[in-house]
Amino acid sequence: MSDNTLYPGLNLGDSHGEAHVGAETTVFGFWVFVMSDLIIFGILFAAYASYLDPLGLAGAPGPKDLFDIRSVAIQTGLLLLGGTAYGGVSLSVKYNCSRARVLGWLAVCAALGAGFLFFEIKDFVSQAGEGGVPQASGWLSSYWALVGLHGVHVSSGIVWIIAMMGQIVWRGIDDAVKIRLSMLGVFWHFLDLVWIGIFSFVFLVPLA
Repeated sequence: MSDNTLYPGLNLGDSHGEAHVGAETTVFGFWVFVMSDLIIFGILFAAYASYLDPLGLAGAPGPKDLFDIRSVAIQTGLLLLGGTAYGGVSLSVKYNCSRARVLGWLAVCAALGAGFLFFEIKDFVSQAGEGGVPQASGWLSSYWALVGLHGVHVSSGIVWIIAMMGQIVWRGIDDAVKIRLSMLGVFWHFLDLVWIGIFSFVFLVPLA
C-alpha cells in the first residue's frame, strides 16, 4: 500500500494530484478535531441521562408531555437525506463532474439542513409555550443544551456550505476547494452520527 492511500476514504484519488496528497493529512487532522467535539456531546449525553428521573424533572413537563415524535421523525429523515446528498458532492468532486453539479448537490444539502432546522425550531417554540423552558428543570436544561448545540452545528454547516458555494462560483473547484469540501463532508456526516444518538437516546428511550 502506498503512502497516498494511508487513510482510505479520506483521499480524492491519484488523478487529483496535490489535492489528493493534501487531503490525506489535512482531512484526517480535521477528523481528529471533530472527534474532540464528540467529547462535548458525550458530556451532554451523560448530563441528560443523569436528569432523566423524577428528581431531574422537578415537576416540570417531561418527554411524554413535550415530544412530537412525528416531527422528530421528519427531522431525522431530512438530516439523513442531507448526509446522503453530500455523497453526491463527494462523488462529483472525485470524478471531476461539472461545477454546476457540485453546486446543485450542495444546494440540496443546505435545503435539507434548513428544513431540519425549521422543524426543530418549531418544536422548541411549541415546547416553550407548554412550559418546557430550560430553567424549568435540570432535565429541560440538559435537553435544550444537547439538542440546541446540535442545531447550532447544523446552522454552522449550512453557513459553511453557502461559503463553499460562493468559493466554487468565484474560483472554481481548485485543489484548496476540493480539500475544504472533503473537510465539510466529514463535518456534515458527523452531524448525522450525533443525531442518530439524539434520536435514539433523547427521544425514543424516554417514550419507550
